[in-house]
Amino acid sequence: MCRLFAYVSPGTSTADRELGEDGIESFLSLARLHGDGWGWAGVEHLGDAPVVRKSPLSAAADPDFRRTIGTAGHAAMMHLRWATLGLPVELCNAHPFRLGDVSFEHNGSLKPIDRARAMLSTESLARMTGDTDSEMYFVLIQEQLDAGLDLPGATLQVVRRLREAFPLSSLNAILLDRERLVVVHASARSVLPDDDLDEIAQLGGLPDEHNEDYFALRWKRSADGAVLISSTGVAGTGWTPLPAESVTTVQLGDGTMRTESLDARHASPA
Repeated sequence: MCRLFAYVSPGTSTADRELGEDGIESFLSLARLHGDGWGWAGVEHLGDAPVVRKSPLSAAADPDFRRTIGTAGHAAMMHLRWATLGLPVELCNAHPFRLGDVSFEHNGSLKPIDRARAMLSTESLARMTGDTDSEMYFVLIQEQLDAGLDLPGATLQVVRRLREAFPLSSLNAILLDRERLVVVHASARSVLPDDDLDEIAQLGGLPDEHNEDYFALRWKRSADGAVLISSTGVAGTGWTPLPAESVTTVQLGDGTMRTESLDARHASPA
């Protein structure tokens, strides 16, 4: 399980500017629990492929984290990792992952992992750099991109398929390419498993401002017109929940948003 944050700016901005000092401090406080690595992916100019920077260290203990979130760009996304029990804390397993022009980060787990692995072709398994269920999720989307679908279409198709196979799993994810940010909010029936709740108790409970719905994703427009996407636990007011069981696309060019439900082929502005 993990924490996610992303922005799309009408001009050039940084993650630390969009979060603000209170937001940064709350995000870093989440690293007490989500301390199994951090990552950032950013698009400096519209049309650029995302650049990925990540580490297996805790964001709270790694000075590169603060330097990285000060990197200017048109859009960026961040990730704090809380490793699924049994999966190693290594750089290859840190999010975001990148294949071609697309970067991907996930908050959730696909259990049993062998069921996810069985959905992949031999060729797709060979493209993986690590061994996480999250990367399997991403490679499934890449298969659909290779088949000719655009990023929102590929994401929708895979999320609908995964929802059938993993009805209780959180499929929350953010993807970034040269033209758009795609946000999956698919966790309506997801709950933290007992082993994760035990770990939370051992660490003294959830961090401040993090006792609401763990898997919820929300959005808002900042004062400078940027679209912000965040997991719960990040400080700030004015957040609006994203529609449940949906995929939302934010265009990098003009910040327009479009949401499509997983349950019916119905799209509408967010």
